[in-house]
Amino acid sequence: MTHMRVLLAAGVLGVVVAATAALAAAGPLDGAGSKVLNCAACHGAAGQSRSDAMPILAGAHPVYFKKAIQDYASGKRLSPEMEPYAKQVLVLGLDEIAAYFAAQRREPSRVKLDAAAVERGRTASTQCAPCHGPAGKGDADKGVPDIGGQPPGYLRNQLLLFKAERRSPGDEAVTKMKALLKAVPDDTLGDLAAYYSSLR
Repeated sequence: MTHMRVLLAAGVLGVVVAATAALAAAGPLDGAGSKVLNCAACHGAAGQSRSDAMPILAGAHPVYFKKAIQDYASGKRLSPEMEPYAKQVLVLGLDEIAAYFAAQRREPSRVKLDAAAVERGRTASTQCAPCHGPAGKGDADKGVPDIGGQPPGYLRNQLLLFKAERRSPGDEAVTKMKALLKAVPDDTLGDLAAYYSSLR
């Protein structure tokens, strides 16, 4: 049992050291920068995720970011992994952290994309444009996220969760989107993810 505790402590220490090093490379750890150390472990330094599965937080609209954090913290948006971190963000200062990520310039995902999927997604995206706009920039005032340049794996997974009513159940703000997605084949969702990830 003691051996397991040592391994667990070493793992936690490794995550903290990696997050600290990543943020230190991005700039000084003062103000909000020091409050997002835990975020960097999964979302990258200054919110610049390099993972296909994790969203880029850099450049996130504050209204959208704050709603997402509040939904995670309350359990409205289900994620056992994110819930404790969202609660931490509320304690540390939601407005300040949202402003920090909004001020970071987004570096689009580096995940390699299939050109044919991008083109199919471009054609299918006309049904998404009324809310997300022709370039995927969303609507900052309405809390519609900027999805351009996000990792394709993350986008596809979120679309599948919406379609299956497993993301934000009962959230009226996304009811129309969920109804639309029910008629979209899963393969097309992958194409849409590739297209929006390709946007710069």
